[in-house]
Amino acid sequence: MPKASKLSEVARLAGVSPITASRAIRGTGYVSSEARERIMAAAEQLHYTPDMLARRMRGDKSKLIGVFLNNYGPVVLHELVRAIGEQARKLDYDLLLFNADRFDSPARMPTCGTLSKLCDGLLLVMPTADDGFLDAAVRQQLCCALVCFDARQLALPTVVLENRAGARTAVEHLLGLGHRRIAFIAGSARTGQSQEREHGYLDALRAAGLEPDPALVVDGAFNQPGGFAATERLLALDNPPTAIFAANDEMAFGAIDAIASRGLSVPADVSVAGFDDIPTSSYVFPRLTSMRPPYEALAARAVREVVDMIEGRPPAAARIPFPTELVPRDSTGPVPKR
Repeated sequence: MPKASKLSEVARLAGVSPITASRAIRGTGYVSSEARERIMAAAEQLHYTPDMLARRMRGDKSKLIGVFLNNYGPVVLHELVRAIGEQARKLDYDLLLFNADRFDSPARMPTCGTLSKLCDGLLLVMPTADDGFLDAAVRQQLCCALVCFDARQLALPTVVLENRAGARTAVEHLLGLGHRRIAFIAGSARTGQSQEREHGYLDALRAAGLEPDPALVVDGAFNQPGGFAATERLLALDNPPTAIFAANDEMAFGAIDAIASRGLSVPADVSVAGFDDIPTSSYVFPRLTSMRPPYEALAARAVREVVDMIEGRPPAAARIPFPTELVPRDSTGPVPKR
């Protein structure tokens, strides 16, 4: 691997001072167009790459937003990161993604510290509630915002979905179809979103005068195999549900598979609804009824919050909620006549 060239070598080849070469490469201060062309040509010839960390230590902007993720697995995270990337580029920022089980582990904290210094600001997307890095971000007053985090309130801008209201809407849709025996498949507790969606499920049942049955609330771990296993438990009940509301679409897909494995059909025997409206929801059979988040608007606001802090403006309200929209499809139908 060739040895990295120094800025002084670029300046010497271009016939300018190191300060002039630095201005041209950093894009700051006046440099004539002729000199800039020579400097950039020399940098390309010598394969010169600026030391981003050194520039940050001098107070320069890196034009990077760090996106920190705990367990980059669920498809909804892919959708969020895609939307965040599009919105960041509109403001001339690039993304740097860092994925870890936990950010506060001894092995990860040095990396967190380095990346926090390298990036102008951070977005913590669906972080784990008890990860100590969240509190460290508050203490260090980092330019940082949270995305899709409903577990607890922190002194950071937090862009969230109206999980409770959205879940209530989904269950009211099932109630409107005549269902009274409605199950809920919960996800993990780490972001707080599943708990809020469970609250919405219970709100809808109680508003309809129904007493919730604890046997109809099962864990599905926010993944398709978990949704399959949870649905098998529900269908094995003496009085199984006629409808299932899953806290995300991946668990709903597992529910549909489990129902089919028993020789039953959706929605003729059991209706299924999900949450997140990931792209696959429109292509599974039957197409999945789901709650659609406003991904683009949510991402735009999250990026704007961080950029405002980078540019010295105070953060907006601590909690910034976005509503979800019911998208009825083929997986929900009238209660079966038994």
